[in-house]
Amino acid sequence: MELTNYTLNWIWEVIEEVLADYPDFCKCDRCRYDIAAFAANRLPPTYVVSENGYVYTKTNILSQQKKTDILAEVVKAIEIVSKNPSHSI
Repeated sequence: MELTNYTLNWIWEVIEEVLADYPDFCKCDRCRYDIAAFAANRLPPTYVVSENGYVYTKTNILSQQKKTDILAEVVKAIEIVSKNPSHSI
């Protein structure tokens, strides 16, 4: 297993789920990466290097507070990126 930041993985999952609720939002790679970067910079990383670490981390992410924190940061990021896209439309 390699060093993996599971917070970032879960951010990507939430982005995919939440963007479905924003039909007018640009879904290009640049905008998606900007959302992920914004959220990742505001959430603590969760690095694991083993299957045991993954299981422990997965259990932790199932806590309602962690899910809420990730969702809140992704929604903030979508709002900011939608108002200030870093590419020409």
